Amino acid sequence: MLENKTVFITGGAGFIGSMLAGRLIGHNRVVLFDNLTRNSLKDKAFEAHPNLRLVEGDILDGAALETAMQGAEFVVHCAAIAGIDTVIKKPVNTMRVNMLGSANVLEAASRLKHCARVVCFSTSEVFGTHGFQSSELDKTVVGAVGEARWTYAVSKLAEEHLAHAYYTERWLPTTCVRPFNVYGPGQVGEGAIRTFVNRAIRNEPIEIHGDGTQIRAWCYIDDLVEGVLLALEHPKAVGESFNIGNQRTVVTIYGLANTIVRVLGSTSPIRFIQKEYADVELRVPSTDKARRLLGFEAKVDLEEGLRRTADYYRKFM
Repeated sequence: MLENKTVFITGGAGFIGSMLAGRLIGHNRVVLFDNLTRNSLKDKAFEAHPNLRLVEGDILDGAALETAMQGAEFVVHCAAIAGIDTVIKKPVNTMRVNMLGSANVLEAASRLKHCARVVCFSTSEVFGTHGFQSSELDKTVVGAVGEARWTYAVSKLAEEHLAHAYYTERWLPTTCVRPFNVYGPGQVGEGAIRTFVNRAIRNEPIEIHGDGTQIRAWCYIDDLVEGVLLALEHPKAVGESFNIGNQRTVVTIYGLANTIVRVLGSTSPIRFIQKEYADVELRVPSTDKARRLLGFEAKVDLEEGLRRTADYYRKFM
């Protein structure tokens, strides 16, 4: 675990960024840079921790970003436009934030006096509509040009290529992580488990887009954070990309809805509604590389993760 370091996290008030900050602030100085579009930090007990500083700003503002980053030794780039509904509605902003904003982050990091590591967030979406036990060496694919959904995958893949380019050309010690379907307490914005769990708690209908046969492997937030911390510190992470997920929590969307109803003792009916956008039919990672090089191993099974998630959201009912 890092100690007595300064860690700069873009998107730090978001779901993943704030959870990562919570793991670091006990022994480090943590600076969060966020435009507060989605604010998970406000519900955290450590929001006012003396080691934590929040800077409100946008990664498209390169000058403000570079100023806020001064003095950082480690950078984690979580800020992005994400969530299928948001991406479809705002494909231009998605690509601007995810590509130009990421370029600003990497350029600012390259100008730091001493930068020990930059961890950039890519996405499992780079594997396209079908990815079974996808490894980091598999070909990355995207859907048809003009389909708004794929603007997110393209923008994150561009970020990943740029991060590796900064490593090979400027020796900036970059690492990329590709999260696979992350969920858990504190999730804000869109997300199937967050939506399903909140509806199940209230015994409201759970709506599935399409026929529910889409297959996912779900990763609990604590496991993802552990993977990011390893990528942040491990010397073998530099210049590499890693899948971070849980290979053992594979379930269809229909099976997920039924599991949530059963585990939470809910009476929610399950309904199917028409799917208006391109979807990913199969997404299961191979995490062998992260296990081999970093020692990463997801630990939280699906039912335990659902219980913890439901316990959190019940507090706000």
